[in-house]
Amino acid sequence: MVIKKKKIYIISGERSGDLHASNLVLALKEQNPNLELRGMGGSYSQEAGVELAVDYAEVALMGFIEVVFGFRKVLKYLSLVKKDILQWKPDVLILVDYGGFNMKIAAFAKENGIPVHYYIPPKVWAWNQKRALKLKAFTDQIYSILPFEPAFFQKFDMQVNYVGNPLLDEIKKFNPHPFFFQKNELSYAPIIALLPGSRKQELEAMLDKMVELVPKFPNAQFVIAGVESLPSELYEPAKKAGIKVVFNQTYDLLSHATAAVVTSGTATLETALFRVPQVVVYKTSSISYMIGKRVIKVPFISLVNLIAEQEVVKELIQDDFSVANLEKELMQILGNQIYKGQMLQGYDLIAEKIGQNSASKTAATMILESLK
Repeated sequence: MVIKKKKIYIISGERSGDLHASNLVLALKEQNPNLELRGMGGSYSQEAGVELAVDYAEVALMGFIEVVFGFRKVLKYLSLVKKDILQWKPDVLILVDYGGFNMKIAAFAKENGIPVHYYIPPKVWAWNQKRALKLKAFTDQIYSILPFEPAFFQKFDMQVNYVGNPLLDEIKKFNPHPFFFQKNELSYAPIIALLPGSRKQELEAMLDKMVELVPKFPNAQFVIAGVESLPSELYEPAKKAGIKVVFNQTYDLLSHATAAVVTSGTATLETALFRVPQVVVYKTSSISYMIGKRVIKVPFISLVNLIAEQEVVKELIQDDFSVANLEKELMQILGNQIYKGQMLQGYDLIAEKIGQNSASKTAATMILESLK
């Protein structure tokens, strides 16, 4: 008897989603090598064994107003992915983060009788919480990576599985480079890590003020966690200021950093898990900010504070994101041991809430069970 190979279509967008998708794919293949995988993603997914129908870099957008102006491009790729799904006929669709795009695909798949599994669901708790009802209607199973999410979804009579956080899987795999300083021609002065983000708009909004910090801390060295997929000229202002840019070495950088300035996103949690005291920053276009301020219903923007459910790290958002405020906060981190100790205690609370589950393996096991 010929056993039909199970076909999985998986969709991710942006670097972090692509990374988490790739680890999920590796976990799926480890438990069942007899799988075919196709979808939308980036280099991480491709290296893990996904045949890419679309590279997410072609679709990536940021901010409310940017999404409005890029809507025609999004529609084009939505149409392309929908057509590809129908032609390929997968046994299951796995969506990874990327809510705006993936929710539309979820509705389409449900209409066409394709089981929908959502790994890292949209942050419906942050704004327009009634979107949870759409998520309930369009999905068969949801796998959460944030410990506070299952309780939120229970309000909508939804059973959501908390599987752990995939960043733990990544950090456990990490082995520090023994010659990180020599390799990157760094001095042994204390490192202040700068993580300006992985998208072009983030760098354009955040990097200049980070660069202006350099003369304020003459006894430290500033090092940027660079992203190779972005145009190299975006980092030129930093290089001219004498700041080193290291690419694809974020964990090495964090493992040696004394403090960090981090653009809000997944990197804030990574920084916390490496126990590096940080200040979180974020700035977007004025229109996007005004819209966001009206609709976002959570007290914090950083994953660190959201998971802790209290302020562990300072958030400098929009007009509060100034060189003066950055300098003040870094001085506190570097010079006030009590302040630093309280932040590290907050990190301990976060680690306890996250737990030790391997998110990728746990989610993969549940997905494969559904295919039997």
